[in-house]
Amino acid sequence: MTYQRWTLRTENTSYTVRLSPDGPWAELDAWGPLGVEDGPSALDRSRRTHFITPADAAPAEYLPYGLRPFTGSELIASRPDGEDRGMWWEFVGAEADEGALRLAFHDELLGLRTVLHYETVPGTDVILRWTEFTATSRELRLERLDSAAVNIPVSGVARLTYLAGQWSQEFQRTQLDLPRGTFTIGSLQGAPGHAYAPWLAVQDGEAPAAYGIALAWPGNWHITAEAEPGGAVRVRAGRVPHEGAVILAPGETLTTPQLACAFSPEGLDGLSRVWHRYERHLTGERLHRPRKVLYNSWEATGFDVDAAAQLDLAKTAADIGAELFVVDDGWFTGRGDDTGGLGDWWPDPAAFPQGFDQFIADIRALGLDFGLWVEPEAVSPGSRLYAEHPEWVYRIEGRPGRLVRNELLLDLGRTDVQDFVIGTLDRLLGTYAISYLKWDMNRPPTERGRPGAGRVDLDAEHVAGYLRVLDHLRSAHPDVTVEGCAGGGGRIEHATIARTDVVWPSDNTAPLDRLSTQYGFLHAHAPHVMSSWVTDAPGIFDPRPRSLAFRFVNAMCGVLGVGADLRAWTPEQRAEAARWIGRYKEVRDVIHHGEARLLGTPEEPSCGVQYDAGDRTVVAALSTGRLDGAPLLPGRADRLRLRGLEPAARYRDTATGTSYGGAHLLHYGLPFAWSADHDADLVVLVRE
Repeated sequence: MTYQRWTLRTENTSYTVRLSPDGPWAELDAWGPLGVEDGPSALDRSRRTHFITPADAAPAEYLPYGLRPFTGSELIASRPDGEDRGMWWEFVGAEADEGALRLAFHDELLGLRTVLHYETVPGTDVILRWTEFTATSRELRLERLDSAAVNIPVSGVARLTYLAGQWSQEFQRTQLDLPRGTFTIGSLQGAPGHAYAPWLAVQDGEAPAAYGIALAWPGNWHITAEAEPGGAVRVRAGRVPHEGAVILAPGETLTTPQLACAFSPEGLDGLSRVWHRYERHLTGERLHRPRKVLYNSWEATGFDVDAAAQLDLAKTAADIGAELFVVDDGWFTGRGDDTGGLGDWWPDPAAFPQGFDQFIADIRALGLDFGLWVEPEAVSPGSRLYAEHPEWVYRIEGRPGRLVRNELLLDLGRTDVQDFVIGTLDRLLGTYAISYLKWDMNRPPTERGRPGAGRVDLDAEHVAGYLRVLDHLRSAHPDVTVEGCAGGGGRIEHATIARTDVVWPSDNTAPLDRLSTQYGFLHAHAPHVMSSWVTDAPGIFDPRPRSLAFRFVNAMCGVLGVGADLRAWTPEQRAEAARWIGRYKEVRDVIHHGEARLLGTPEEPSCGVQYDAGDRTVVAALSTGRLDGAPLLPGRADRLRLRGLEPAARYRDTATGTSYGGAHLLHYGLPFAWSADHDADLVVLVRE
């Protein structure tokens, strides 16, 4: 039997789609290393179906309810009155270009055209997928509008890896085996949320190959994996409308968020490098702009912000080698605590009696860039902004508005609110010499409504407004570094990462807690976007003490920052900090641009991250075991096995001069004699 078939190729992988011989839909033929399509499809099936339709058993790329009635569909459409709930489309054509494919289907009776989009990303092993809907003849109701379905053949039990947690414990790598049934993660908080990241990896049991997906959507979302009869896992992902459905007007077109699909034959660690390369691609030319060592004053002063104390901190930060000073919350009028001030973004004259511009000039005279914290989506009930524009907040007529963190949330889907935020940021960035902007978002929407607006897609409009403001920042202020933050790691996904320079994975900066967060984070996201601070914070979930060296080496695994109260540090601690910052500056190009490999896990006695670029290898090694000086039986040093080196080459430790054979480092590893005085190390190896 002949059928139409298309293959998309990335740097190292092939993705082949065909028209199904069983009906009007596209299905996956092969996905894996280059050439995997050369042979019978591993997803072929006997076509003996019992009490389900052929479409329900097919490895379909996308199917509507109607054609696929029993085992889960990606699209549910109907007339606004709920009649004709379901679709029975026909294939109407394909367009294939270099690295792109579009497959079109049309249900003439219902009046909906659906186009499946595929696009490869140059220099990566990522394929982007999304879907486009056009109402061709009448108003339609879309109850479900997923971006794509991803089919993964398994011969045994599917192993799922996802990133779960809560506030202050985000990005915890979590795994489960799914022999049969359905697994779902998601968020209805108007943001990805702290509980789950919009990312999932699937493996065939213990097999090394790994498949991954990541949804680029900073609003409500879901990812659902189902282990289906016959040995396959089908993953559906997409946005979730706040109102339960989206109304599509005649002639209107709606485009879903992009779903990035990735494959690596080298397991989760190899898959992480695929995601890192993709995020370097998303960063574009901004990748080559060094991410500066920052000092943030929040943990030292909290809301108690005044020019003199901030300047004293800045002088100490400059002395230890910081390159950027960021004033966090508390700098603006009415912000003595978290009950007021949001929305009135004017520097507090009492805190800066010589003027805010003079304060910034004093900071910059120390050789430091200057940065500022903002939360432009929030408003305090006692602010001037709320008094002038109470209609700008989300609200439901006749219902009381609840305060979360003593604040309300602006309806960023409104153009006038977007214009206010853009005008505010333009004023701040245009008036003052600000080179770094930390955008925080601490409040999810609760009473989410817009009285008098009729039926609107509030979640999508808020996302569009948020992205419009970020796009404006990128175009109008291209030299400003933008940090994405949402109560820690509550809004981290590819749409945000494409428009920011760094993101803040968690508000928890305690050493071992942070190690666990960063371990999970680096499975999905690149080191050059991971902002990480050295602070004095004690452990919340793991209270075991760790040295200042541990805190620095841990923070150096991404974009180094300092948030401790430097006034309480001894001269010896400040001198040690200066040494670590100096070492970091020597290797940050390797950390941010190199290939990263995760070594061990936080549950093992030692773990770390290896970074390779050119002839240099940087190893950030951390001890998570006993620190009482007792040797590991039978008294040998602990070792971290490196990966990806040339076995026949030699590598020299630049600090000690010790030379290792590549095979030795691959087989035995780097030795470390951990103790209470030595619980972390940064090793730089040069290939000789």
